[in-house]
Amino acid sequence: MGLLRIGLTGGIGSGKSTVARAFAARGVPVLDADEIARELVQPGMPAIGSIVAAFGSELLRGGQLDRAALREVVFHDDRKRLQLEGILHPLVYRELALRAAQLSEPYGILCIPLLLETGRRDFVDRLLVVDCPVALQIERVMRRDGSSEDTIRRIIARQASREERVAAADDVILNDGEPAAVECSVERLDAVYRLWARRAR
Repeated sequence: MGLLRIGLTGGIGSGKSTVARAFAARGVPVLDADEIARELVQPGMPAIGSIVAAFGSELLRGGQLDRAALREVVFHDDRKRLQLEGILHPLVYRELALRAAQLSEPYGILCIPLLLETGRRDFVDRLLVVDCPVALQIERVMRRDGSSEDTIRRIIARQASREERVAAADDVILNDGEPAAVECSVERLDAVYRLWARRAR
């Protein structure tokens, strides 16, 4: 058996990056779907041509994709959002699989915000959900991005619900504002995942 894939997911503002950094600090490789998506829309990469063909060359600024303008185009139009996801998601998953296959560590964290929404639960061996109250999600994203509460609520409404994520999870980290509790959870799960990975080999 190769790398044990731990899928890390959670709603916007739940603290996925905080948890991912805690695993990375323990020497665990972290593959981030959002980072890969950003790489895939750089000049010369395959996704940018497909996106321009679908949404128009006006999204280019000096050869670079204007990601903010693209977000604005798809945010208010579900059909266009699904069209963009149809272009990007297969490429992201393919790149995740390629990079995971190159890792030699016992296990890795695959941070995939829309893992459940894309119907790819089977892409990972185990699902780790970062959970927190919706009110705290909204507070964090408003503080981080300056987004309006209405905008954040609309994003949350398009994602799997808190209850759906927790029900699908193999493991849950509650990230409700206690950093020490998150560190403790990561430390415990790191030991468990290493043990399982060794046994699987």
